[in-house]
Amino acid sequence: MKYGFIGTGNMGGALARAVSASVGGEAVVLADRDSEKAKRLAEKLGARVETAEQAAKGCDFLFLGVKPQMMAEMLAGIRGALAENSRLVLVSMAAGLSMAEIRRLAGGEYPVIRIMPNTPASIGQGMILYDCTENVTDAQEAQFLKAMERAGRLDRLPEKLIDAGSAVSGCGPAFVFLMIEALADGGVKNGLPRAKAQRYAAQMLLGSAEMVLRTGRHPGQLKDEVCSPGGSTIQGVRVLEEHGFRGAVTDAVIAAYDKTKEMGKG
Repeated sequence: MKYGFIGTGNMGGALARAVSASVGGEAVVLADRDSEKAKRLAEKLGARVETAEQAAKGCDFLFLGVKPQMMAEMLAGIRGALAENSRLVLVSMAAGLSMAEIRRLAGGEYPVIRIMPNTPASIGQGMILYDCTENVTDAQEAQFLKAMERAGRLDRLPEKLIDAGSAVSGCGPAFVFLMIEALADGGVKNGLPRAKAQRYAAQMLLGSAEMVLRTGRHPGQLKDEVCSPGGSTIQGVRVLEEHGFRGAVTDAVIAAYDKTKEMGKG
């Protein structure tokens, strides 16, 4: 099995690292308009650098890691190469572009896996949503999951819900990083050294998230258990509610979803 990556930016590079860790760098092929960037990553992974056309002809799975607005031009340039590869599965991570649109741009009814990863995949803690066209075989799906296991958790989701899921898991890290920074700022205001405040905030969020995943309990219930009557935590919660914290986060997810749908319209 060969795994090709066209585009080795932040997300494409992160997934190439994960796949390389799962299957070995010798099974990974990298292609990028910036050939030097691809070469630097290939040296780290023990992978090969090829042209996009070569990757399209020779790989079993081809990860399309270019920006949505660049997808049409990129796929038009390799249509001939794609048509020569009968075993190919296209893996698209382009926000807003449906599997049907990827097929149209590629010029054929290719098997397509659409994925929505997030940046924590770069450290093996990603949340990757995916769906498949009807002609992706069970064996191909299983091989894809095996290759991606080092990237984090994968969950199959109907394509009609992927944009909504991505607004939570794909865009969410930026919202969480903003919260970590804000929590640390509060700690610094109260006298903590910046490095310690940041570490405390990050570890707190990590542990809190793990509690939700492990217990399966409602976040509201877990929140209530932290809030002692007349205590400092409920006072902080009151201030967050006064400033519309939950509404602001919900609105951020909705805004991200709306933008994703807009991007898909070209």
